[in-house]
Amino acid sequence: MSRNTALAGRLREVLLNGRWIANTNYKEQILGVNRIQATQKVGNLNTIALLIYHINYYLEGLNNVFKTGKLEISDQYSFDLPAIQSDVDWEELVGTFLSNAEEFCGFVENMPEAQLNEVFVDEKYGTYQRNIEAVIEHSYYHLGQISLIKKLITV
Repeated sequence: MSRNTALAGRLREVLLNGRWIANTNYKEQILGVNRIQATQKVGNLNTIALLIYHINYYLEGLNNVFKTGKLEISDQYSFDLPAIQSDVDWEELVGTFLSNAEEFCGFVENMPEAQLNEVFVDEKYGTYQRNIEAVIEHSYYHLGQISLIKKLITV
């Protein structure tokens, strides 16, 4: 199996359909969550909606790199969730997240394996492989938070 195919599989595992590492994934965690639950605050924790927005922000930005070669996102905006005022707002965020996750996995799976060793946009960001692995690690980190928040709000 090529490295890019393996990485795409790991991405799908955490984002869309896996259960091996965390016994769950983003899709499984958020499909049963309604708008009220997604925006419910628990102490000083982020909301589920905010965490989905945050991960989606990076997926969307990385998809843009694959499409245009340009990195046009900034960490400072990664938590700028617009207000979720209706069920439609939440459903659109979930749909956009799942679509961006599928697209990102596809880009990784279909990229030439040699590209994994190439510089990602600028040398300061390292290689494509380093950035893809960072998405996996970052996603598991926030998946754990979402799982715990979901348990806290459904008690």
